[in-house]
Amino acid sequence: MSESMKGMKRTHYSGVITQAQLGQTVTVMGWVNKRRYLNNLIFIVVRDRTGIVQVVVDERRVPAEMYQLAKAVRGEYVVAATGIVIARTPENINPDMPTGEIEIDVQALRVLSESEVPPFQVADEDVALDLRLKHRYIDLRRPEVQHIMKIRHETAQSVRRYLSADGFLEIETPYLTNSSPEGARDYLVPSRVHPGQFYALPQSPQQLKQLLMVSGMDKYFQLARCFRDEDLRADRQPEFTQIDIEMSFIDAEDVHAMAEGMMVTVFKEVLGVELKAPFARMTWHEAMERFGSDKPDLRFGMELIDISTNAKVANSEFQVFTDALGAGGSVRGINAEGCAAMPRKQIDALVETARHHKAKGLAWIVLAEDGTVKSTISKFFTPEEINEIAAAMGGKPGDLILLCADSNPVVLNALGAVRLAAAKWKGLTANYQDYNFLWVTDFPLLQWSQEDERFYAEHHPFTAPREDDEHLLETNPGAVRGQIYDLVLNGIELGGGSIRIHRTDLQRRMFAMLGFSPEAAEENFGHFLEALKYGVPPHGGIALGFDRIIMLMTGAESLREVIAFPKVKDASCPMTHAPNHVASAQLEELGIQIQF
Repeated sequence: MSESMKGMKRTHYSGVITQAQLGQTVTVMGWVNKRRYLNNLIFIVVRDRTGIVQVVVDERRVPAEMYQLAKAVRGEYVVAATGIVIARTPENINPDMPTGEIEIDVQALRVLSESEVPPFQVADEDVALDLRLKHRYIDLRRPEVQHIMKIRHETAQSVRRYLSADGFLEIETPYLTNSSPEGARDYLVPSRVHPGQFYALPQSPQQLKQLLMVSGMDKYFQLARCFRDEDLRADRQPEFTQIDIEMSFIDAEDVHAMAEGMMVTVFKEVLGVELKAPFARMTWHEAMERFGSDKPDLRFGMELIDISTNAKVANSEFQVFTDALGAGGSVRGINAEGCAAMPRKQIDALVETARHHKAKGLAWIVLAEDGTVKSTISKFFTPEEINEIAAAMGGKPGDLILLCADSNPVVLNALGAVRLAAAKWKGLTANYQDYNFLWVTDFPLLQWSQEDERFYAEHHPFTAPREDDEHLLETNPGAVRGQIYDLVLNGIELGGGSIRIHRTDLQRRMFAMLGFSPEAAEENFGHFLEALKYGVPPHGGIALGFDRIIMLMTGAESLREVIAFPKVKDASCPMTHAPNHVASAQLEELGIQIQF
């Protein structure tokens, strides 16, 4: 025990003391949240991770040196206070504090640690993110951040209990593994004992968890740390945690039932929220056609409407429409109901959103409440034709019609993004506690890259095609649907999974479709192909983004809020200054020479 704590032992956390402890002698320890004077009384609010409690130092009942010590404490000092729990007088009760009906009449006070004036106050709400993350250890003292960390802990424990009760084994897989030629960029780790060779930090334990199924482990899970060297967004971090799960002798319905049961249990145990299962289901094709997204937010409507066959559209002389239709594309739109009052600046922002997603533009029709109509295409259509197009979109006074014409992929992606932006302006996405889960299924197995002129795996190269599409793998690969499923919550992909390939011949065909020669497949995946020779059970699984789940459970704006020590947009840590230079001796030992 340190010298400053001799003779004192914490008996209670600050935030849990109630009237049940009236008359008891207690000792609390924590940070000074606030201090104030009133005549010969000094009030000190002590904060720890459970909350705050007020302690009172009465000049008339304590030694003079203790009173002077109380006068000297400042915000963020670490103190220990021993005293008797007493009731506050009725006029001094603070209903905004869980401990607001009591206070501690101090008998002993010690300063365990002093603090300089911090770069920001814990109670401050408007603090720049860079400053908060540079001093994350202070930011983590904020009650709202500590609440998120508590939710994170409780969610992890709930996941472990649920999966363990369902017969899963928690098995750790290595951080030092082989580089993968598919997916995002790897973080590489040089080997000192194997000069010129590198490990890679795992983007996911995909191959390893499948090998656990080959080994007969049957049901595996892990709260796995994963690493991807990719550009960051609000829902991305270079290192993250996923709930990684694999099961043998199952089909997709078994994975769905397991994941639904887990989410229902977690939300009930941690948040007290009752989720309804089974969750809604939708194929990838339906999701794209109706919402322009493979992760649609179902908390609101604004579904896409195809008006390509409408007579006023199909027979018009408006070149934007005719060019799109002539090239095999479509004209589709969104009825943003009740958005006619949207400012022109915001409408222009929607146009830019469409252009950002490769659309040539975005036409709009404003149906004002007073019956007037304004449109960017009024010079190409008569007022009657404009009204007919609006009617085809289900428009009524007060609505905003948004139209896009281009190739089908461009139209769907652009309107999907516009739909979200319009809903955000309308406030339709504000209620994060309207938890709307959705399974999206039957994704294309492969995606064609015009830039690289080759196919890429939609999820990863170990995903099985639907059995009724397997015969198309070589003849029409773009039409093959995979046994793929994503779990979506409020427009955010929580994670994805699939039924895996368990036959050597099919796995080799898949590698060939992805451009791997037999030699390249052996070089990169030889250990995996070797394992497939020795009796592999049908198996599948899912990986759910643990950080994303916490972000949505708590209503946090980004992953940075739910990770104890996150990175910023350039994948650096403002607090530790990682990544950083290393000593030349370390580089020489590894045989590495830096070149720019």
